[in-house]
Amino acid sequence: MKKSQKTTKANLEERFDAGKSVIDYFDLDTGIVRVNVDFPKWMVNALDKESKILGIARQSLVKMWIADKIDSLHSHEFPKRSKHRNVQSGK
Repeated sequence: MKKSQKTTKANLEERFDAGKSVIDYFDLDTGIVRVNVDFPKWMVNALDKESKILGIARQSLVKMWIADKIDSLHSHEFPKRSKHRNVQSGK
């Protein structure tokens, strides 16, 4: 939340219920961009199988593999990611 740490969930709910804007109380700059990608069924099945083996979500697996590929292709252009980086949250 941006505005004040004193703003509680109850205060936000009251503002929302009264029809007032609450958008100013949230930081919307998450650095995340949503992308839609269509995969063939065989690829989704393969992703699901691999994600089950690794015990991670399909989305996390895709992010991890893409990040690894980008790292290998452009390792001289981007700073190294931490090996302990959480792919799901981007940290």
